[in-house]
Amino acid sequence: MNINYQTGALILIGMCGILLVIGLMRNKVEWFLNLVMRSILGTIAMYFVNTLLGGCGIYLGVGINPVTVLTSGILGFPGLIALYAIAFYKIL
Repeated sequence: MNINYQTGALILIGMCGILLVIGLMRNKVEWFLNLVMRSILGTIAMYFVNTLLGGCGIYLGVGINPVTVLTSGILGFPGLIALYAIAFYKIL
């Protein structure tokens, strides 16, 4: 069997593409589960921080809504800090 240079290159590119798609599918599930876990933990943290601050007389409540949940889910702990920093900036 005689394979020229272009055919061999196309076969290699196709095989790499298939492996890349398989790898992305596996990472996509892991990324989605990571997002869900961060969102759940961020929501729980927002609830407890709002309760703690309210008990101290500081009403700096960050609302629990889809935008704040996704912010804490995508950015994690720094996103949660950013939400409270924005809320603090608004009351200044």
